[in-house]
Amino acid sequence: MTKSKGEGKFRSSDFKKIGKNVVFEDGVRVFHPESISIGDDVYIGHDTVLEAYHKNEMVIGKGTWVGPGCFFHSAGGIRIGKAVGIGPGVKILTSVHKEGALSKPIIHNRLEFGEVVIEDGGDIGMGAVILPGITIGKGAQVGAGTVVTKNVEPFTVVAGNPARLLRKRKKK
Repeated sequence: MTKSKGEGKFRSSDFKKIGKNVVFEDGVRVFHPESISIGDDVYIGHDTVLEAYHKNEMVIGKGTWVGPGCFFHSAGGIRIGKAVGIGPGVKILTSVHKEGALSKPIIHNRLEFGEVVIEDGGDIGMGAVILPGITIGKGAQVGAGTVVTKNVEPFTVVAGNPARLLRKRKKK
């Protein structure tokens, strides 16, 4: 069993891979850094929780910006591409307890895992929630407060609860 590093004290050498010019603001907490790879020029805002897992991996690509107060739980794996903007308070979840018998608390049921992928150049608005097994396509924009329950096509804009297509992005 690997010990978590969630007390807020971690070193670059604790990570699977860490690039140059990575900024961790005050209050960032990291669990299982040995399962986290971070590219160059990444910013992680204050009070963010990177909760990796003893299996699967959390990957944050080059040039990505993560706002303050985010929560990433990568039991099912998280892959964030290059140059992705992630607003404050975004939650990324990769596991869920399945329903079972009514006599059993839901928390005691089996976990189901689903990797979350955010492709290059996307933007996730403040307070968005991304549920397990979701892929957000290249260059897609997710509005503030959106709950993403289905895959998001590349170069589209979605918002709402649940997320719904607002429009396709146009070339400028």
